[in-house]
Amino acid sequence: MPDPLEISGESLRAEGLTKVYRTGEVEVRALDGVDLELFPGELVVMLGPSGSGKSTLLNILGGLDTPTSGAVFFNDTNITASDDVSLTLYRREYVGFVFQFYNLIASLTARENVALVTEIASDPMDPAEALEIVALGDRLDHFPAQLSGGEQQRVAIARAIAKKPAILLCDEPTGALDSKTGIVVLEALETVNHELGTTTAVITHNTVTAQLADRVVYLADGRIARQERNAERRAARSLSW
Repeated sequence: MPDPLEISGESLRAEGLTKVYRTGEVEVRALDGVDLELFPGELVVMLGPSGSGKSTLLNILGGLDTPTSGAVFFNDTNITASDDVSLTLYRREYVGFVFQFYNLIASLTARENVALVTEIASDPMDPAEALEIVALGDRLDHFPAQLSGGEQQRVAIARAIAKKPAILLCDEPTGALDSKTGIVVLEALETVNHELGTTTAVITHNTVTAQLADRVVYLADGRIARQERNAERRAARSLSW
């Protein structure tokens, strides 16, 4: 994989992705021929019920899983054909992940949790800067136990963006939060997308979140059922559910 990879054209492109799981004679087709493009600076929301293939798709796009068939291209480099070293480079340098559960280390402060990523990235921002972007500049030295659920998720977002990834992949980032706290987290993602220009994909069950997006992708039974482009994006603070 070339290093560095220049951002031009599509940031990320999936072609004909399938993922089949087999247990004995039982075959489960989690993805069934998915084609998808994520463009630079775009915010995409992926909607679909449990079992529609959202998380499987996100994991393959991020290099955490491999497809049964098909390919993922990052700036025309086929990451699904890459060796383990190149995949590790791709995940470390170019992709940030935010999950439903925060996975913070309890014995480290917010600043130290973010620094875990910046210490291994080639051109990171300062941990304090990343925390300032998600409105936690006054919580740098707080431990996870001293932070609310929404604040912990914002630390996780700061940790994901501190290495300046080209792509930010978010799997149910508000799934464990109440509405008010979830909107604060969505505001943080909105800020990252606007201020840093980070291509952002958010998968969720929450249909209201779709109003934040440039484009909404609906998945069902391992396929993309349809896609819609919003005429305009609504601000996170204007949402409620």
